[in-house]
Amino acid sequence: MAPTAPATSTSSPAKKSASAPEKKYKCQFCNRAFSRSEHRSRHERSHTKERPFKCLKCRSTFVRRDLLLRHDRTVHAKDGGIPLVTEGRRRGGGGVQKAAAAVSAPSKPSITIDPATLEHIEASSDGMVDLETAAMLMTDFQHKAAAAATGQLHDRAGSDPSFSPSRGPLLEPPVAYLANATLPQMPWDTLMSPTEAKHLALSSSFTSQESGPHSHQLSSIIERHGHAGDALAPSLHSLVNSLPVSGNSTPNALSPFPSMTGPVSPVNYRRSPGPSQALVLPKAPQIANNLERDMIIERVKSTDSLSALPEGFQLPLTASLNKYLATYFNLYHHHLPFLHQGSFNPTTTSPPLLLAVLSIGALYAFEREHAFMLHVGSKVLVNQFLQQKDNFDSRKCPLWAMQSTLLNMIFESWSGDPKGLEWTCSIKSLLANMVAGNRYQLKVRTEAREGVQPTREEWIEDESCRRTYYAVYIFFGMLTLTFNHTPAMSFDEFDNLELPSTESLWNLDVTDEESWRSSLDSATSITVREAHDSLFQNEKTRYSAFATRVMINALFLQVWSHKRSLEALQDVVTEYKLRLALDTWETSLEVCEPETIVVPLSTPQEGHPLIFNSMAVYRNTRARLEVDLKSVQEALRYHSPYEVAAAMTVARDKVKRSEEMNKVIEQCYECIEIPAMRGINWVAKTSATNWSVEHPLCGLDLMVILSLWLYRLEHDDEALTDDEMAMYTKVRSLFDPDAIDAFGKLSSTVARVWGNILDGVVVWGITKLMGESFKLHAQALVGYEDSLLASKDQPLQPMPTKGLPSVGTAY
Repeated sequence: MAPTAPATSTSSPAKKSASAPEKKYKCQFCNRAFSRSEHRSRHERSHTKERPFKCLKCRSTFVRRDLLLRHDRTVHAKDGGIPLVTEGRRRGGGGVQKAAAAVSAPSKPSITIDPATLEHIEASSDGMVDLETAAMLMTDFQHKAAAAATGQLHDRAGSDPSFSPSRGPLLEPPVAYLANATLPQMPWDTLMSPTEAKHLALSSSFTSQESGPHSHQLSSIIERHGHAGDALAPSLHSLVNSLPVSGNSTPNALSPFPSMTGPVSPVNYRRSPGPSQALVLPKAPQIANNLERDMIIERVKSTDSLSALPEGFQLPLTASLNKYLATYFNLYHHHLPFLHQGSFNPTTTSPPLLLAVLSIGALYAFEREHAFMLHVGSKVLVNQFLQQKDNFDSRKCPLWAMQSTLLNMIFESWSGDPKGLEWTCSIKSLLANMVAGNRYQLKVRTEAREGVQPTREEWIEDESCRRTYYAVYIFFGMLTLTFNHTPAMSFDEFDNLELPSTESLWNLDVTDEESWRSSLDSATSITVREAHDSLFQNEKTRYSAFATRVMINALFLQVWSHKRSLEALQDVVTEYKLRLALDTWETSLEVCEPETIVVPLSTPQEGHPLIFNSMAVYRNTRARLEVDLKSVQEALRYHSPYEVAAAMTVARDKVKRSEEMNKVIEQCYECIEIPAMRGINWVAKTSATNWSVEHPLCGLDLMVILSLWLYRLEHDDEALTDDEMAMYTKVRSLFDPDAIDAFGKLSSTVARVWGNILDGVVVWGITKLMGESFKLHAQALVGYEDSLLASKDQPLQPMPTKGLPSVGTAY
């Protein structure tokens, strides 16, 4: 019997050839052919050795943009995930999710692949193997394996009831001061899963940066996690002891995973500190023991002479209080540093101010219930103080009352509840009156010295007053920027008041009066009026980071007032002067006072976080000169995402196509470039706790303008200019082409991605509102029918374009 040949499928080659796409694009250098033109172009670069994509952080160049992105995420290690791919990638979508789920397996030794070899493989491939995705998954695997080794990845099951507080009698205190401020229903609870909140709260317990024992931090974690906390304790001890307490490697305060920690911005690297300027890491004030906590309780009771505190009010445990102090001073304080960290003593600080500080600290620790309880307590105590003063005199109003009221208004305004905003508006004039009276007293006190330098204690008192005034001024400016509210304070309120000092001088620790006087003599002193005049005279001025924030706030309010005047259209001279002042302000950043304070925050910009915040306001101010989105800002007052989204979409007629608008789009591009270059997912998870609330507030106008401008380009019959085409391509290069496919159009992609960033992790409820508004706005831009198809994983038919680049084109 003849041997039988192995069974083979004679039809498989025929089927394979029948299903394979036609390779009609031939390489001009060799015999290879490709089914798509972009694959041929990519392959031809292996012959021409063209490497058009350059890394901005090193000298590496690449054949394709996705290789540049992979290099940035793997070599520079600034991202822990795959931005946009998980949201919009259609190729192998199921496989990506399955591979991502596999990273929880025990880690194996990492395999190093020669980048040049991998690059050559990708350049010569026909798109059949998505090596970029594989590389991203391998990087993600390594990140999570490293995190697991430090005990950061623990059981994700279960829930934490503390993150879903309900409205009860505590939230409805029958006090006149609180009558217009029933507390919000906590609209943020649906945003972040309890397990994510646990990861963030776990990291936040390490932010006090103390060199001593960390027993109070560990006890708080064990207290919240029960038996799981006992198991975590050894890992936590080793992790805490491994964290540096000074220098440039200060850990990211609230990154969900250690491997996702971005670069810290402790100093201004443009100017190194001198030999006598050592880097300073201020310690967050802490409560030493339960005895000090009992002292605070007694002070709260004595302040509550009318027994008006709600029945359920109680001070959290010592470990929790220390955590809230650490999160306030390490995460929030640097964005508005009006409290003197070195002299802030929890046992002697006025109870209303202490409770206000703790309430914001609890927000950053994601413990909402305690945050609202402490916030109510502060408001009740401030109200009692005001009610018991028979003859209220703003000149005799203590500084702590002003500071407490400011923090309570901040808490309410960005809470995401319209009632909180209404309460803030009802007492704006009260706070402004406090500032005016207190400022007059400061002037009298200063003149009484007759030119004699203040002592260290006197200077701290005066500087605390000045910083508080400016903090109120900045906060009122943000209310105007966000809700189009008329400012409650004018620039003339300050006039000859000195600008805030540097953070280095503010946190200076001196042992004798002589060294203090020497430091004060060498410090730069400039008044608001002098700095303002210099901006309009095109003269660079040297001042502190806090002063930089004050001056851009003043310029924003001037632009806002100018655009609200009836003569604005004809008054080209004033607009020219405002543009000149803005240009001068930006160039003055080059001569800004250097800082020697280590800030445990991760921001994309060198220098103090106040500079980063100021740039956000600067971009918004530039945009305000061209586009008026008053209708969107006024809709935001009532906190309905549907109304806000409707106002966004209707505002498309306000966005024109012109040369001046192209300059505005440059500012919009800079706003979205920051998260795009650092990693969308990383920014969504960490920016809420590292960046100030000013960034989403300032970015609202910019992203609305950008999305509507892109919409105009995609739908107008008018042909695109070269500048418009270049900018459109520049914006589109930030995103994965498959993500644009998923969202229908680039305009919808920008709105959707920005919405995902805003409600990735929520500290302030207003970002949740804005995130939902942008998602609805994205649906309106692409059309509800197309959005419905995308949600069902059905392929979207490309809409006809007006001379725009093909979506499939690789950049």
